[in-house]
Amino acid sequence: MSKAIRTALIGCAHIHTPNFVKRMNERADVEVAGVWDHDEKRAQANAAALSTRVVADPAEIWNDPAIDAVVICSETDRHLDLVLAAAKAGKPMFVEKPLGFSGADAKLMADAIAKAGVLFQTGYFMRGNPLFRFVKSSIEAGHFGRVTRVRHQNCHSGSLGGWFDTDWRWMADPAVAGCGAFGDLGTHSLDLLMYLMGRPMLVTADLAVVTGRYGSECEETGEGYLRFADGVLGSIAGAWVDVANPVTLEVSGTEGHAVIFQGQLYFKSNKVEGADGKTPWTKLGPELKHAFELFFDALAGEKTPLVTVEEAADRNAVMEALYRGAKEQRWVAPVYRH
Repeated sequence: MSKAIRTALIGCAHIHTPNFVKRMNERADVEVAGVWDHDEKRAQANAAALSTRVVADPAEIWNDPAIDAVVICSETDRHLDLVLAAAKAGKPMFVEKPLGFSGADAKLMADAIAKAGVLFQTGYFMRGNPLFRFVKSSIEAGHFGRVTRVRHQNCHSGSLGGWFDTDWRWMADPAVAGCGAFGDLGTHSLDLLMYLMGRPMLVTADLAVVTGRYGSECEETGEGYLRFADGVLGSIAGAWVDVANPVTLEVSGTEGHAVIFQGQLYFKSNKVEGADGKTPWTKLGPELKHAFELFFDALAGEKTPLVTVEEAADRNAVMEALYRGAKEQRWVAPVYRH
């Protein structure tokens, strides 16, 4: 790898693209060699922001050995073709979440990435939060006793505020995004629950349209329910119609309890001195860098914790099962890659 990490931006559709453009501009070790998007106007705007050129055909990027890595921020229904091409070209890649439009195409991508042996990362950034990391280490240390329930919710007022009316309209079109509010925001909640508890065995969900702003096929709120192999019951929420989201995580066990309220952790454990749950718990470890930054740090040779392609494919498999459970009104067993 050259001193400057020569990167190409493939697709600029995702709502997080401006943040990633800003981050790449701020890194002295990243040189953006080109931008491609099927929407020429969008490609030109992002190329200008990155002080680079527009690439007319992504094949030019795949065939350029001087390009070290790619960032894929296209619409979700374009991920499969782009990721398979990047893997075939041997390009390390950051792919905005979710990896796939479905469990099946996520499996195809994961297989191709694993076969190519290229570095992979996706945008599950919440697991780097020191509060969640502390909860995970406390579960592993047995400080909750037997965990009985876990819950995470990730909600905002995007539908109420019309966030997806113009530039990001595709994100509220399930035919392009593969989901609505529940899949968009709930995938972060799902990642955190699976980060804490592993793979669920059975799942189901309830989804609802609230305002109808984005049509009758785009759900604006949802609740997912998960049963883990060790008997833990889990639930997740994802919505675009919430005016507040004060409680994000709750973990309950036979010896302990944790809740994150207004960004502060309240932790009670019969096994930890001082953990009475009455005041915010501040004995935390460091916060990890954003998942996007970790990708470039890894390319620069640093040892960093990345989301594995297996984990990314697992999230797709479970989310697909959640939607199927909602449609068929029953519990569904996710079909995992391995």
